Amino acid sequence: MNLFLCYERCSTCKKAEQWLKDNGVPYEKRAIADDRPTAAELRAWHEKSGLPVRRFFNTSGMLYRSLNVKDRLSDMSDEEAYELLATDGMLVKRPLLITPEAALPGFKEADWGKALKKQRL
Repeated sequence: MNLFLCYERCSTCKKAEQWLKDNGVPYEKRAIADDRPTAAELRAWHEKSGLPVRRFFNTSGMLYRSLNVKDRLSDMSDEEAYELLATDGMLVKRPLLITPEAALPGFKEADWGKALKKQRL
């Protein structure tokens, strides 16, 4: 089953959820602000994604800016980044789609379509 982590008031999350529905993609929805990811989940998803850990941060969020994460991130280990991300769901890039084979932070229709292609065959 796919896991869709989102924030209800985010327009991109709404657009991504509609895309999942329109494409018949089954998913379990999780409110990222209320049920924030753990450091262990973030580690597993980061490893699955093949992306730099910085891609899992919501760089346009107020919390990211107020904590001055941009300047601190280059000095952080991946473990420190997971721990920081786990402190507040609003630090995590959203929407976040976790499939059996991939972890996709942010909504890029082409990337999501490619990752989910096998499921729709």
